[in-house]
Amino acid sequence: MNIEQEVTVFFLYGKSQIRPLHQLIDRIRETLLPMKIGELDGHEIATDLSDGYLFLYGPSAEALFTAIRPILNETDFMNKAIVTLRFQDGSDNTSEYEVTL
Repeated sequence: MNIEQEVTVFFLYGKSQIRPLHQLIDRIRETLLPMKIGELDGHEIATDLSDGYLFLYGPSAEALFTAIRPILNETDFMNKAIVTLRFQDGSDNTSEYEVTL
């Protein structure tokens, strides 16, 4: 896969357990796998579980976001998450925009 674009999701977590985050990650991966539009490459979570990031990559940031947006909207800790879509055109040119859920 020619990976050129990125979706980063910053969210306030604030839960006492990591399980809800892992359940969300599983749902996103299960959604993206058959679509073959990219992948959730990983996540970061603060040691105190206060906030975190999801990192997704694929040929189209728009397609990735469109696929995962309904899942994010259904997830309580994604309320007010900031989603950054980054686009590259194959050269050194990069553009991006943010969406707040």
